[in-house]
Amino acid sequence: MPTFFKKLDWPLIISVSLIILCSSLSLLSTAPNKFRQQLIFLAVGILIFFLILKTNWRPLTNYWSLIIGFYFFIILLLLATFFLAPPIRGAKSWLKIGDFLFQPSELAKLSLILLFAKFFSRKHISIARVSNLFSSFIYFAVPAALIALQPDFGTALVLFFIWLGFLLVSGIRWRHLVIALIIFLIFGIFSWNEILKNYQKERILGFLFPERDPLGINYSTIQAKIAVGSAGFLGKGFRQGTQTQLGFLPEAQTDFILAAFIEEWGILLGILLIASFFIMVARIVKIGLETDSNFDRLFCLGTAILFLIQFIFNAGSNLGLVPVIGVTFPLLSYGGSSLLTNFILIAMVESIATFRVF
Repeated sequence: MPTFFKKLDWPLIISVSLIILCSSLSLLSTAPNKFRQQLIFLAVGILIFFLILKTNWRPLTNYWSLIIGFYFFIILLLLATFFLAPPIRGAKSWLKIGDFLFQPSELAKLSLILLFAKFFSRKHISIARVSNLFSSFIYFAVPAALIALQPDFGTALVLFFIWLGFLLVSGIRWRHLVIALIIFLIFGIFSWNEILKNYQKERILGFLFPERDPLGINYSTIQAKIAVGSAGFLGKGFRQGTQTQLGFLPEAQTDFILAAFIEEWGILLGILLIASFFIMVARIVKIGLETDSNFDRLFCLGTAILFLIQFIFNAGSNLGLVPVIGVTFPLLSYGGSSLLTNFILIAMVESIATFRVF
């Protein structure tokens, strides 16, 4: 047992623990009922973490049929969500399991990372072939389209950046990358005209024109800026954040949890939180670069790409740097499906670190 613990990447575990601690403090302050629900998912996540950690799952990645089977299982879940999910705040994104709501689109991120890690590790020599680029695009486009129809354009956009990130780390030629971006541009124009809802268009226009509709589409971002700007170095204190406690800051447990945390705990702990996040990502990249397997390397890099993209969208929207598209802050935002998926990803990365051979 001591030998097992020595093999663990402790900087990764400590940084993850600090983010979870910050999340718990913020949820306990702003939404005690959601804090209790999150504790249940946290307990399940820790259990899953150790189960994966004690298992050398890497031999399973030799079987393409298992990975593609898991991918199509997620596609079936997304189809079931489209037809069976109850509408919640205008979106059909959650399947109801007993008293709990489950979001299959979170597992779509995991399935796509697994699939692309296997696909690009097998095709890295011939990745420049148009057929391979097209195949990888279809793997991304199918779940992304189903998720966009829920509608959840934010998660669909995250899946796009996972695909683009894998293209970059797999050594794609620049001219093929330009082709991929042109395809995305065409898809973006089509989405604007045929897929995006009016409120989603308004969010993009609100980002481009910050003075537009300050009591409507830009209200959340303005309140988030006020929360961060009024926090000071040490914050206003536990349950003392005016923007958060008085209800001026919407979605203080999910989209704007970073602003809510900084308002009460200050710029100092906000910097510590963000530093912990980047240490976590750096350790994931380091584990990937040091492994002896192309699949393991790409899986770690794909996980790091996912976390970075979500951080950019979430933190950026809190500061008015990117449009608000409803993307969570990894491990910090409230959400059981997101938390469990993140725990699975981190456990698999830790498992790679534990069982790697130098």
